[in-house]
Amino acid sequence: MNTLILALVFLLQCAFTFGLHFHPLDPLTPQEINKTSFIVKKSHLGNLKDLTFHYLDLEEPNKSHVLQWLSPNPSKKPPPPRRRSLVVVRAGGQTHELIIDLTTSKIVSSRIYTGHGFPSLTFIELFRASKLPLTYPPFKKSILDRALNISEVSCIPFTVGWYGETITRREVKASCFYRDGSVNVFTRPIEGITVTIDVDSMQVVKYSDRFRKPLPDKEGNDFRTKHKPFPFSCNVSDTGFKILGNRVKWANWKFHVGFTARAGVTISTASVLDPRTKRFRRVMYRGHVSETFVPYMDPTYEWYYRTFMDIGEFGFGRSAVTLQPLIDCPQNAAFLDGHVAGPDGTAQRMTNVMCVFEKNGYGASFRHTEINVPGQVITSGEADISLVVRMVATLGNYDYIVDWEFKKNGAIRVGVDLTGVLEVKATSYTSNDQITDNVYGTLVAKNTIAVNHDHYLTYYLDLDVDGNGNSLVKAKLKTVRVTDVNKTSSRRKSYWTVVKETAKTEADGRVRLGSEPVELLIVNPKKKTKIGNTVGYRLIPEHLPATSLLTDDDYPEIRAGYTKYPVWVTAYNRSERWAGGFYSDRSRGDDGLAVWSSRNREIENKDIVMWYNVGFHHIPYQEDFPVMPTLHGGFTLRPSNFFDNDPLIG
Repeated sequence: MNTLILALVFLLQCAFTFGLHFHPLDPLTPQEINKTSFIVKKSHLGNLKDLTFHYLDLEEPNKSHVLQWLSPNPSKKPPPPRRRSLVVVRAGGQTHELIIDLTTSKIVSSRIYTGHGFPSLTFIELFRASKLPLTYPPFKKSILDRALNISEVSCIPFTVGWYGETITRREVKASCFYRDGSVNVFTRPIEGITVTIDVDSMQVVKYSDRFRKPLPDKEGNDFRTKHKPFPFSCNVSDTGFKILGNRVKWANWKFHVGFTARAGVTISTASVLDPRTKRFRRVMYRGHVSETFVPYMDPTYEWYYRTFMDIGEFGFGRSAVTLQPLIDCPQNAAFLDGHVAGPDGTAQRMTNVMCVFEKNGYGASFRHTEINVPGQVITSGEADISLVVRMVATLGNYDYIVDWEFKKNGAIRVGVDLTGVLEVKATSYTSNDQITDNVYGTLVAKNTIAVNHDHYLTYYLDLDVDGNGNSLVKAKLKTVRVTDVNKTSSRRKSYWTVVKETAKTEADGRVRLGSEPVELLIVNPKKKTKIGNTVGYRLIPEHLPATSLLTDDDYPEIRAGYTKYPVWVTAYNRSERWAGGFYSDRSRGDDGLAVWSSRNREIENKDIVMWYNVGFHHIPYQEDFPVMPTLHGGFTLRPSNFFDNDPLIG
């Protein structure tokens, strides 16, 4: 009897824990990843040559089902959505897509992908490609002819894009660098050599050694600081935060944080407490970085193909690094792990790849001093304390610091800091006065040209402002002439007013910023404040975003057409999450955000998604060498008539 009672107690404890921590958008657990891998290997694919796992993630559950399950009304709560995994593997030279039901342990869908593009490259493929040139006789001869030591050479495989080829194969091009005691590998390129590698056969299929340039010096390029980390702390409030599984609660916010191999950190089901009703109201169903695009502006043979789409080609989460206490995150931070599937399908733990911490902005969220009350000076305010979720992804030479910052006033500030080391090419020039031809960049050190380039980070923002019937409103500021002076008794000649336009279709949802003064709002047309204003959130860019300057017929631009506008609004579709298309490597621009938007679906009072490009045109400067100080960009989603008054006052 005692054994039975203990068993019942154990089951009740498990059920309580499941109910407390489970969320239908939780990333796949290590057990679920391994179970998925086991099912795939036991299928017919297990007998095929070179079975490799390229994508293994939770299949996006039905949004309406998730929202019903999360409803606070227990009588309407359905069973939790079925846990299914979406898997992409390569086997026998083909790309296979599978959906696996983790409850029944069955493959419910299996098909061979025959479209354009390939899945992301795995770490083992990149590692093998990096070692292949070192054993290739023509390359070894080129190194010997340059009087270099092959043991000091590091090769790095780069993706190659697409340039109109009818037939493509999985290829990378390796560029090689000479260490010779330097730890800043990217600053010492062995110029003139290009090694083209077939990834599937892991063979060199083309080799070019066109010219030689002097190696840049190894002196003066060490990026390591000579200073010890300063133990900074944040004098924060005593509100604190709680993490239960993947759920985070802090101040007036609750949201879900996840981690995937492709997107890295994801924020889901973010809701904010209304101080008047004491109820949580929906703000964002899902947010994450969707794609990056980093085209270099050197059209020469050794450089033209460097037009990276890092999230689809490599994976932001797969490139996440272990965060450093006191450098990446303050001492009051909580650290979170992530789990991804390795090339063999087994779960891999990524330690401390996210951190959560309270941040003191060392300013005021609001303040005022009033001196017009007789006999009194009244001052009030509140410190700017916020909660930050952070991740750092290192993609080759660049590091991206990604922040999601939640504020007590109901705003979400999204930021990215770019740092790392420049991608450079060797040159015979040692002084700027010597340059007579187009070097496509800046001479930042002797024999070292840093090439001009762009960075675009495209954010997927599935906003559900007080529900998922939303609209995009353009609040345009228009200048008006004062004409009836007698009626107004005014000596003014002009003023500005606001003219609001509601976007009807996806064509209206493509917006260029900067051409006219405008504020963009996502509103819920069916919800009003007590005095009748339409509730909403507005987008506030932190700087005027860069948009692509490439011509529309240039192949990189065909692949990344979504960079022509900083803002897109599309109809929600759970399969449309990756701006560059699901298969980014060697893609041709026939899938992705620009294609979806061209369908011109209705977006008024619909479930819609906002996409925002944080863009930079990067002209390198000498201060960016040997390591680049962080360059910040981002935007804020700020409540706009969402509350009846300032939520900080209550």
